[in-house]
Amino acid sequence: MTLEDAFQNAALGMYSLITDTEGIREADKINVEVAGYSTEGLLVAWLNELIFQFDAYGFIGRRIELLALKTAMRDDKPYIKAKVYGEEFDIGRHERRLLLKAATYHKLKIEKIGGMWQADIIFDI
Repeated sequence: MTLEDAFQNAALGMYSLITDTEGIREADKINVEVAGYSTEGLLVAWLNELIFQFDAYGFIGRRIELLALKTAMRDDKPYIKAKVYGEEFDIGRHERRLLLKAATYHKLKIEKIGGMWQADIIFDI
């Protein structure tokens, strides 16, 4: 698994905590661009931006197309740029699971193990 896969899977896993993602249609898309101060900070900022999009606009994603992921920058901040395909959450069609408040730094880990990237993140509910 690449670092890009880890960022995508973290977001898709987060969405599965909110609802059954099988019921989400790709009826709309949003563009998301987020910067951080480190790879770990970027992951937290990325997930928190997706939580904000859900809380503020009701947008829930099903598929993510990463356009750019830069982490080891010398003078610039790490950033991620993506298109997220999904739709507005509909309580009549979508199962409501957890209400996530935020992705946290508590016990946050992103590491490469045996050539594969792994991320552990805890959400505030």
